[in-house]
Amino acid sequence: MARGRDVETGEFIGESRSQQRRDALDVLALAEVLTGLSEAQLQKLPIPEDVLPHIRDAQRITSHIARKRQIAFLAKQMRREDDDALRAIRDAMDVNSEGSKRQVALMHGAEAWRTRLIEGGDEALTAFVAEMPHADAQQLRQLARNANTEMKANKAPRAFRLLYKEILALLTAFELTQGNEVDHDDDEDAA
Repeated sequence: MARGRDVETGEFIGESRSQQRRDALDVLALAEVLTGLSEAQLQKLPIPEDVLPHIRDAQRITSHIARKRQIAFLAKQMRREDDDALRAIRDAMDVNSEGSKRQVALMHGAEAWRTRLIEGGDEALTAFVAEMPHADAQQLRQLARNANTEMKANKAPRAFRLLYKEILALLTAFELTQGNEVDHDDDEDAA
């Protein structure tokens, strides 16, 4: 959009400098976030091919000032892209962050159940199996008892970790099946 004043009305045309600065700072913040992502996370995002090398360069630089300068250069290159491309990157990052929030919630749930199974005994196991009917109660009982024994004997927490992994796998599988059931219900409503 053209900048300056409209000859006829005398009004300013285009964004103010303050708005341009705010937009530039938003892109700079996005550039900083992108440099903190792993290669696998970057591949999931719709990043233009001409911007990827600049992100990788910024990731390689460890010197504070040089890194800051490279991130500023990356932001400058990103500002040259159209707004739709930047919006697509932000939207994809929001979707990915929702998935990671769900994963963190599952991990916290698994930790809580592990503690409950170790300290609560058979009552806690019965409650867990009631919520997760596909769980192997015998295996969970054995892992919980072994973890309890390890904790009392100050041994390496092998069963403690195995119990966590088993619970996390069960919770993840349960969430996936719940998501599929919801999708199937939507399909039936549409038919």
